[in-house]
Amino acid sequence: MNIERILREPNVTEARGISRSTLWAETKKGLFPRPVRIGPRSVGWPASEVAAINRAIIGGKSEAEIRELVQRLESARQAAA
Repeated sequence: MNIERILREPNVTEARGISRSTLWAETKKGLFPRPVRIGPRSVGWPASEVAAINRAIIGGKSEAEIRELVQRLESARQAAA
């Protein structure tokens, strides 16, 4: 059984090496996936998506390529539901 880990905001900002405001700005610009709701007042991000974005950045992908990746990740999320 493969269970996807969901990271909360402090873990995501630490993994990305960015501030909270940068995380939300990137999300708004389509450079980072939108969070998933995990409770009435809480959200998180699938760890695999955070890792995929980090790999793309490390790999030198352009903003356009990262936006495309974000769209694919969010589409895959909906298809799995």
